[in-house]
Amino acid sequence: MIIPKNPQLTEEEFEIVKKIVSEFGCSVTPIPGETMTVYAIKGDERHELMFNRLEGLPFVLRVDRIQSMYKLMDIKSELSKNHFKIAGKIPGEDLIVIAGHCTIDPKNPNLFFESAHAIKEAGADVLRGGVWKPRTSPHSYQGDSKAIDILIEARERFNIPVITEVMDEEQLEVALASKVDMIQIGARNALNYSLLKKIGELTHFSRIPILLKRGMHMGPIDEFISAAEYIVSHGNPNVVLCPRGTVPAIDGYRNYPDECITPLLKQKTWAPVIVDPSHSVGRAIYVPHAALAAIAYGADGLIIETHIRAREGIGDDPKQAIHPSTLAQIIEDAKTLFYNVKKYQKAYIPQLENVSK
Repeated sequence: MIIPKNPQLTEEEFEIVKKIVSEFGCSVTPIPGETMTVYAIKGDERHELMFNRLEGLPFVLRVDRIQSMYKLMDIKSELSKNHFKIAGKIPGEDLIVIAGHCTIDPKNPNLFFESAHAIKEAGADVLRGGVWKPRTSPHSYQGDSKAIDILIEARERFNIPVITEVMDEEQLEVALASKVDMIQIGARNALNYSLLKKIGELTHFSRIPILLKRGMHMGPIDEFISAAEYIVSHGNPNVVLCPRGTVPAIDGYRNYPDECITPLLKQKTWAPVIVDPSHSVGRAIYVPHAALAAIAYGADGLIIETHIRAREGIGDDPKQAIHPSTLAQIIEDAKTLFYNVKKYQKAYIPQLENVSK
């Protein structure tokens, strides 16, 4: 919808507008009002360049989008019928819990195995293990490719699917060759469009689930969803959105907890939402509260840093990893809350009532 600066466009201005939109296969129709005429764009109006050119015209006040900027992730798209499984569960029907070390220590594999066993016993569905780690400082531990073998061995020992984060195409290819069950894209790569495209392309046939974290500096929710659109548009519709806290941080928390955007995401898109409370609050003592808050907001699951002996861990584990016994309690409480919350979700997301069993 084009809103002019004056009550209506002149004939010359209207011709300029018609010429621009026609280049993108669209047309424009005047809608007269009592004090102003607005101009409706008909056709696929999601062309970013068309919007930029229209907004750059000196006689245009603004251009309002009526169609979604993400045609595949939109809740009204055909992909709303696309349902996939994580650990044998369909997100939205059952609570999904991912748990494990922030970082696998290749010098102490048995510590990860101990955690993996306890995490499986606690009731988690997927085992998390950081092989490669993005760090603010180049002098901090960056991970080790050898840790992928430890992650895969834990999967075989304890019969639990595994997830790890990748930061570039080389790491992605290693993870896929190792047949991990789920790929995580971290906050620092949330807007790495080249990587997001490549992930969609390389997982086109396997359709391995991709957990996309929200970037720390992301503003509009549409930007987050559009990042997922890159993966989906390049071949893999099995995407999970993961709020994990943003900036500016609240004093005392690691980030600004953003689990409250879950209902907004669910109104805009069909994608499952799994929240990361560990990075939101950044301290183990706050994680149970943040985890249950996420479920209360309608999250389909949680990804929680969990460690059998956190003080011996590396990366973020010493400060924000919870013990597997705490994880077990969170899972028990979250299940009750999860099924109670579903009745409220159906009030504003009618699609949930029709999820195939």
